Amino acid sequence: MKCMYCGSLDSKVIDSRLSEDGTSIRRRRECTSCGKRFTTYETVEQTPIMVIKKGGNRQLFDPNKIRMGLLKACEKRPVPMVEIERMVSDIEKRVHNSLEQEITSNQIGDYVMDALKEVDEVAYVRFASVHRQFKDINTLLSEIETLVKLKESLEQPKNKK
Repeated sequence: MKCMYCGSLDSKVIDSRLSEDGTSIRRRRECTSCGKRFTTYETVEQTPIMVIKKGGNRQLFDPNKIRMGLLKACEKRPVPMVEIERMVSDIEKRVHNSLEQEITSNQIGDYVMDALKEVDEVAYVRFASVHRQFKDINTLLSEIETLVKLKESLEQPKNKK
């Protein structure tokens, strides 16, 4: 590793530790030429993921777009920012764990809907109305009925106890 002080390419590792989140290794190094110490971080190289938009064009995956969509859907709802950040992180992991280099914007939207369904039903319907492009009130009502049935089926075992 190149020394940031003298430019020498020879250094030795003094200490290595896993980062708190487990995604990188922190290495403390000492330059064998000048003796100065510096820190480096080693991370797994992530291949860029391309998002295929509805029109067919492609753009680089950007978690900030997910964040903005969630913020809009959760506007004036009791959803804390920490929960929004957790959803963004979970969705980003899902996208990267798919091991695909391309993903459709529709699939990402479905991931967002899955996350919102668990957090806030109103935010879910707001997002779904844009993502699914509801053409009329009947389509919206159908989505709400599906959500209500799902909620009832999930609550049913709890009521039997």
